[in-house]
Amino acid sequence: MTNATRVLMGFFVLIAALTVPIAAHAASHTVSPGESLYLISQSYDVPLNTLMESNGIQTSWIYPGQKLYIPDNASGNGSTYTVRAGDDIYQIARQLGVNYLDIIKENGLYNPDLIYPGSDLYIPPASRAGSGQGQLRPTPQDVDLLARLITAEADGEPYTGKVAVGAVVLNRVNSRDFPNSIRNVIYEYEDGTYQFEPVMNGWIERPATPDCIQAAKDALNGWDPTNGAVYFFATYVTNPWLWSRPLSNIIGDVAFTY
Repeated sequence: MTNATRVLMGFFVLIAALTVPIAAHAASHTVSPGESLYLISQSYDVPLNTLMESNGIQTSWIYPGQKLYIPDNASGNGSTYTVRAGDDIYQIARQLGVNYLDIIKENGLYNPDLIYPGSDLYIPPASRAGSGQGQLRPTPQDVDLLARLITAEADGEPYTGKVAVGAVVLNRVNSRDFPNSIRNVIYEYEDGTYQFEPVMNGWIERPATPDCIQAAKDALNGWDPTNGAVYFFATYVTNPWLWSRPLSNIIGDVAFTY
């Protein structure tokens, strides 16, 4: 092989190396004293629930020196998803860790059921606030009311389930199908009945427990284990209409649906 040939081959290898995309590398973070999981999620622009799921964390408690895995592509400008046969908005959102309301809004889907195989959807970066929760300006009374509802509805459930109940209330606040404040969502009265049983039976007046107060704050800070669900009910309930709704997930003994 002549020197000229070697030079040419080296040149082409260099060009090839420069044109091959460089794979993104996942990051890791070592927890420092005083840091919170929520602040870490914000600093890396990754949804709190995604960060927790990626590290197998069930509560927001972390400790100094703990190593956290930061998922690849936590931030960015979104992506494109090609709809496949059998897909629906709710399943796509859950699969990609994005709030389904964000997909509907960004794609102008006035009827989210009308998507078809082969069509492309713009998938925005996963939101931290369930399509607008970050814009809420809750009063101390709102926090207390939300915490009291969580206590009445989910005091015996896992901590993630408590946060999920709070998230459902906030998802309703941000949905055009429900009232636009925490108080009005919780006290909504329709067709001769209240939306939440604790309002009807008076349990909503009981003081909130400390962990339910924290769960309310975590939900208000953007943690949504349901990825946008607007209904929840005990798994022993046999109501066909409730079970006909698209299922987000089941946490403890509570089902969360869209």
